[in-house]
Amino acid sequence: MHPVHDFLFTYYSQRPAALRRWHPGYGVTLAEAPEYEGLPAYDGGTVSPAYVESQRSLVRQLHTLLTATASRPPTLGCFGLHEWAMVYRTDDVRHSWPLRLGARATDEVVETHRIGCSHFDAFRFFTPEARQLNTLQPGRDDRPAFEQPGCLHAGMDLYKHAFRLSPMIPSELVADAFELAWDIRILDMRAAPYDFTGLTLDPTGEPWTPVRIETPEGKADYVAQQRTFADRAAPIRQRLIEACARLLT
Repeated sequence: MHPVHDFLFTYYSQRPAALRRWHPGYGVTLAEAPEYEGLPAYDGGTVSPAYVESQRSLVRQLHTLLTATASRPPTLGCFGLHEWAMVYRTDDVRHSWPLRLGARATDEVVETHRIGCSHFDAFRFFTPEARQLNTLQPGRDDRPAFEQPGCLHAGMDLYKHAFRLSPMIPSELVADAFELAWDIRILDMRAAPYDFTGLTLDPTGEPWTPVRIETPEGKADYVAQQRTFADRAAPIRQRLIEACARLLT
């Protein structure tokens, strides 16, 4: 499986066909659009108020999480070590690719760095030995207390939040979040411990090159890209917050 392309449709449950279907968002009525009749959430060519009401709990939950995340300054310099912690002292790796440094040297990277993962959906895949090395212990039910806007996974999850709000929000917002998630995932894997030699990143055939976070140069590269992604994610997160606020009124 491709660690970028497949991830966005396996880890995230949105199907490609659903991603391709355009929705104008709640409050817009489509004229002469019989193909939308019978779709879940639609009534008379528009997303129904009854559907929005049925999703109120989800919308409120996402509004709380996104607002809490946006309220914090981005924390940079985690160096993508969550992926390294997932293969720490185990032969049961998550991807069918060899480790770039080998098992022992990979473990040494984990052991000689501070691990401070704030994202539960990354932390939950840490090996048992790596869990105790994490300076934070995020849980499934306390995400608003931990999420911060510098986290790559928090940025990728904007896509998840967006498609969960579909069709109540415009598809343009979902597409923008998807594009961001795609780009972030590339960095996530380039900084991972796997050897992806021979893998290409996009249809142009650009070769895969690792971000060697075990070196000073690699750390600087990672932080610079992480800051860029935090800046790109901020307006998308704000648009989702505003969309949630409108749906809750």
